[in-house]
Amino acid sequence: MDIERELEKLLAAAKADGGLKAELLQTRQSDDPVEAFCALARQKGYEITAGELFALGLTENDAKLRSVNGGGVNPIEGWDDAYEQFFTALIWT
Repeated sequence: MDIERELEKLLAAAKADGGLKAELLQTRQSDDPVEAFCALARQKGYEITAGELFALGLTENDAKLRSVNGGGVNPIEGWDDAYEQFFTALIWT
């Protein structure tokens, strides 16, 4: 399963369903918010795991650094956090 596609589908579903959006936002209050988010996503039928979420952010950030032919030696803060990017998009919808 493609984690990016799963996140896109979950975000689209949450945009259309205020109850789902509220449930997802509530996971941020958990003692382990990433795991609570992933557990809820899986419960709703989306194959999202914490490991895949962290790996996605790292992979995207690494690709951005490689794309500048040696000019980007330092990662850009926040570009490697797919979890936070998901919630930023969710909150602003």
